[in-house]
Amino acid sequence: MYQVTVGQTIVTGLQLVALCSDDNALQCRTLLFLALSQDILYPFGPTHRDLETPKMDDGSSPEISLLIPFVFFTIPYRTIYVNNNGVISFNVQVSQFTPEAFPLSDSRSFIAPLWADVHNGIRGDVYYRETTEPDILDRASQDVRKYFKNMPTFTATWVFISTWHQVTFYGGSQTTPVNTFQCILISDGAAFFAMFNYGEITWSTGTASGGDPLTDVSHFFNLPGSRSNDVVNIEQTTNVNQPGRWLFRIDSEQIDPANGCSYNGKSNAVMHTTVQSLSKAL
Repeated sequence: MYQVTVGQTIVTGLQLVALCSDDNALQCRTLLFLALSQDILYPFGPTHRDLETPKMDDGSSPEISLLIPFVFFTIPYRTIYVNNNGVISFNVQVSQFTPEAFPLSDSRSFIAPLWADVHNGIRGDVYYRETTEPDILDRASQDVRKYFKNMPTFTATWVFISTWHQVTFYGGSQTTPVNTFQCILISDGAAFFAMFNYGEITWSTGTASGGDPLTDVSHFFNLPGSRSNDVVNIEQTTNVNQPGRWLFRIDSEQIDPANGCSYNGKSNAVMHTTVQSLSKAL
């Protein structure tokens, strides 16, 4: 439960009360949106012992050795990188800031919830942690069971949380628009999932790729709106009946969407979303 008060605006948990005058209407609307969007995000930040990527343009975490092999399009990977530009990559860093159309011409395998030209050295933070915390495992288990009706006994044993928190773009400033989103990797050791949580999405630069970017040398999958201006509205989209959230099982040769939803996944492997240059006002 949380409460935010600015001017005549009061936001408490999921019960929202807004008393907005004309001069603070934009601020009010922003707060209401943030209160709603924060509910889908998994816990993150220094208080949860997250690590943070370097604050630099096109930067990345060091190589991260995983506690378990993560199976992506049938291939087990033991190391990943969390890249500032909205990409989780397997075995190699991805410093490229302009998203490519899929399928890619090389053999990189990665998951890109929102591939764009992030500069956390200007504004924002990129966090990550691998966890077996009981409360996180329980939350992930409940989410998978809820959205995959054919897995009523799924019990997560491992979760990896990556968070891009209030990050702005290359060439931006302390006052330019920000994006907040997550990629949550979940597994019980046999089934492997990727969840995208979109909080505040207000900018894109170049041809940003957002949504469900999944790719390897022979597979790829794009979310609706990828490589278009519509990506800044991605927090309003879903495949699990919860705006701002997408969930997929990703360990087999074909992407398995939650709740039997089907999209045009192609045999060739990337998960990513792209958008044109655009800044969305709240």
